[in-house]
Amino acid sequence: MTDVGARVGISSMFGLGVPELIIILVLVLLIFGPRKLPELGSFVGKSLRDFRDALDRRDEGPPSDLPTDGDEARRAAASQEAKKPDA
Repeated sequence: MTDVGARVGISSMFGLGVPELIIILVLVLLIFGPRKLPELGSFVGKSLRDFRDALDRRDEGPPSDLPTDGDEARRAAASQEAKKPDA
């Protein structure tokens, strides 16, 4: 694929070209102002990083601090033993 084909494919994939992106950036600048843009960028970056970290942790299995089914079964058995009257 040529460079022209690659550029057309990317811009047509989202339907946004350079003029549309410039308009979006100008609107964001007008809405939030130049002083809030760094804070907004930082917030978006942290949010994306937290989201990716959460997805990575989901693939690893449940965190060790959360109860698993086995923990609940042990707790239920222990509570049943505690409720039984001594004979």
